[in-house]
Amino acid sequence: MLIPHDTRIALDTVVDLVNTAPESEPPRDDPADGLPDVAALYAFAERHHISGVGALGARDLTAVRDVRARFAEVFAARDPRTAADLVNRLVAAAGTTPQLTDHDGYDWHVHYFAPDASIADHLAADCGMALAFIIVAGEQERLRRCEAPDCGHAFVDLSRNRSRRYCSSRTCGNRLHVAAYRARRKEAAG
Repeated sequence: MLIPHDTRIALDTVVDLVNTAPESEPPRDDPADGLPDVAALYAFAERHHISGVGALGARDLTAVRDVRARFAEVFAARDPRTAADLVNRLVAAAGTTPQLTDHDGYDWHVHYFAPDASIADHLAADCGMALAFIIVAGEQERLRRCEAPDCGHAFVDLSRNRSRRYCSSRTCGNRLHVAAYRARRKEAAG
């Protein structure tokens, strides 16, 4: 599956955004929100090089959390039609204004948000369109949640054969493989 650079960046951003939600944390009594305050929202915007972010406030934080929840619904969608409906509503609410741009040393690419868009509309438009491209390509099943019982993080499976099961093979995948190996050894010894 060929994914343009800007679409890949938007997919990485939406995955990271969804994974800031408390419900994406391992089960525990008080899951933490990865976007607890405006300072965390600024840090998120900086980490993902979100252009045109001006002054942010509590209203922006609430709006981004709402967009995050709607993106989580896309990852949970059972079929492409449901996912498409969710993405359509997100992108339409963001008031998309596609524009070609070549800023900050990047080649020509498309921004889907209006130049004066809020950070929530920016994320809804750009990340929503990245998810739309996945759905249009008939690849909605690549939008997944980690199968590790104590995880649940979102990820986009870009493996050739769509076989990725864990958000990270280094952490979740390795941990489960080691546990399975130890269980087999214990069973064989006992």
